[in-house]
Amino acid sequence: MDTEQQQYEVDLGHLMSFDPHHHFPSVPSSREDLVEECVRKGTDLVQAIVVSLFNLPSTEDVDGPLVKLPSPTTKLPREKHLPKPKPPTKWELFAKAKGIKKRKKDKVLWDEQTGAWKRRYGYDRVNDDEDIPIIEAKMTDEPGEDPFAKRKAEKKKRVVKQEKNRLQNLKQAAKAGALPSHIQLAATALPITGTPAAPKMVTKDELGNVAGLAATATASGGKFDKKLPGEKPVKKQGKHRKFLPVVEGAGIGRQEKEQTDKVLSKIFSQHSHEILNVDKAVSKYTVKKEKSRKNQQGKSSTPSSKLKANSKPMKVKNKPNKKPVKGGKASLSKKAK
Repeated sequence: MDTEQQQYEVDLGHLMSFDPHHHFPSVPSSREDLVEECVRKGTDLVQAIVVSLFNLPSTEDVDGPLVKLPSPTTKLPREKHLPKPKPPTKWELFAKAKGIKKRKKDKVLWDEQTGAWKRRYGYDRVNDDEDIPIIEAKMTDEPGEDPFAKRKAEKKKRVVKQEKNRLQNLKQAAKAGALPSHIQLAATALPITGTPAAPKMVTKDELGNVAGLAATATASGGKFDKKLPGEKPVKKQGKHRKFLPVVEGAGIGRQEKEQTDKVLSKIFSQHSHEILNVDKAVSKYTVKKEKSRKNQQGKSSTPSSKLKANSKPMKVKNKPNKKPVKGGKASLSKKAK
């Protein structure tokens, strides 16, 4: 075993071993022999890895001895090709030419207008145009011009310019074959690749189907939505489940019972061979029939003289006595009171 293990190539970095001198027979005698040979050779290779692991220096731990694996020596091939480097953007080229280095900036800044710390970018940011109540006039301002409207127009221009630069950078990346994976799905769009692909013509039926889906997308199926002038009723109405009423009225109380009976009868008819035990049912029926027969025989043999009469006499309630009182008035007895 030791001489065979010396012939193996063991790479502990990948926990892998290989025998370069082993050859399987070109025509195996049977499949069982081939499987047995594979299991035997695999056991020897695993044993070689275990022996090499125990030869490494180890440190004791609560869970047991620990060893540090060396760096792998075998270079495994990649599944996919190396990603191509993304071409630099216009700003990166400009910054490199001017020697501008990227430095880390604080996320929050002190806002003098509101007297609070605010984030540099995003919602409720510092020096927001909407928080400026007064704009100082300049000598270059034209008379009669609204400075707030001017700021909004300049901001819109900056947004459009940034979007144009972003699409231009994506075009250059697509030409170099270095588009990000999440943008490759949209590579056939016109603004990214610049391909003169004609837009697909949408038929009238497709437009009607889309309009019907949009109209019935609400919880009420478009029942309470406002109709546009000239809008036709939806052809394909959405299907809604019909539930039984909460309050039972005349003729509705038995609907739930009938529905339950239908479900039970359907289940019993499909699985009657699994649910019903015929032998047990027959034996129960015979025992019940025998008990009823014995009870009938016992009742018929009982004499009528043994019947007990009601010994308690019936009580008769007497009417309350009326006693005459002076002055011509009558009073009831205490019991009647």
